[in-house]
Amino acid sequence: MKILVLNCGSSSIKYQFIDMETQSVLAEGIAEKIGEDISLFTYKSSNYTKKKREMVIENHEQGLQLIIDSLLDSVNGVIRDIHEIEAVGHRLVHAGEHYSDAVVVTDHVVDVMRECISLAPLHNPANLKGIEAVKKNMPEVPQCGLFDTAFHQTMPPQAYLYPLPIDFYNTHKIRRYGFHGTSHKYVSIKAAEHLGRNMQDLKIISCHLGNGASMTAIQDGKSVDTSMGLTPLEGLMMGTRCGDLDPAIPIHMQQQLGLSVDEVNNILNKKSGMLGLSHISLDMREIEEEILQHKNPRAIQAHDVYCYRIKKYIGAYFAVMNGLDVLIFTGGVGERMPIMRAQVCENLQALGINLDPAANEQNSDGIEVLSPPGSPVTVLKVPTNEELMIALETQRLLSQ
Repeated sequence: MKILVLNCGSSSIKYQFIDMETQSVLAEGIAEKIGEDISLFTYKSSNYTKKKREMVIENHEQGLQLIIDSLLDSVNGVIRDIHEIEAVGHRLVHAGEHYSDAVVVTDHVVDVMRECISLAPLHNPANLKGIEAVKKNMPEVPQCGLFDTAFHQTMPPQAYLYPLPIDFYNTHKIRRYGFHGTSHKYVSIKAAEHLGRNMQDLKIISCHLGNGASMTAIQDGKSVDTSMGLTPLEGLMMGTRCGDLDPAIPIHMQQQLGLSVDEVNNILNKKSGMLGLSHISLDMREIEEEILQHKNPRAIQAHDVYCYRIKKYIGAYFAVMNGLDVLIFTGGVGERMPIMRAQVCENLQALGINLDPAANEQNSDGIEVLSPPGSPVTVLKVPTNEELMIALETQRLLSQ
């Protein structure tokens, strides 16, 4: 089976075309700045790379057609007939409490996504555009989706309820939902496979660290707690998001500093985190360079806060699960920043967490064990692959 995986943003479509027999990516790329005066399109296959090409892409339907045309291109394409696209898998964001597993896209799924637009106003409308584009461009092709929130639907009430008047949950469904579920699920499965263990026998803490960052406690193969909440703003310090803070701070910023709701929202989501604390960059590669090459005190301080908050969540999730077998680092930062991993794991021997300095400095692309032999907790670097996880779930659903 060959599956086209789509990740649709408000003005973009990231895509991968995957051959499930070999789990290899036949082609991938992105359509960017859809609907703007000048759009960009990138297409790459094993023997051809087309760098960003400027053009006009008026809407998602046109963007998808451009992807299909590229896959079918007589010179650089990877298929000869559109029917070789046997299914489409979508990265979907928010389904509230409706789905705890991947779904075949139906009218009911679309209705649920519309119902949850208020919970994900940037993401759900974009995801719906992607579904509609496939319906119009390839009406006979089955569509499946994997929601970011689905993996976390196994959390118990004590983990997902906020201590607000209960009517806010009963009536408005204000609760912790969590995100990055596809990544957390994928890396936990790969970790268990790598160790030759059954996931149901493991207590895992997964650290998905990128520009967005979240952590999940996984016990018996299920998410039992996660750091992001009603929105992706809660939890860890991120590239531009603040993460956890006193809930009175936004009120104080409005009442005492005269900022509007929109101004506060923009500060918390786009001007805080690593960028806000360091006043250097949201890019952790630049922060790392400032620390290692220049001993920049602002970079060091921001990095200290970043690592400290991860460490606190490790302790909390150790307590929640009454132990730990595997600690996973994944995501762009988690996979590529050894100084961060070293600082997070420092002085956690009481929890059975030890790091092998030489192994931690390894820079390979695959799964790496970062802890010394015999360590009570196995520390792993596991490259995430959300697109493959979506494709695998799409294949599973359509094979039933």
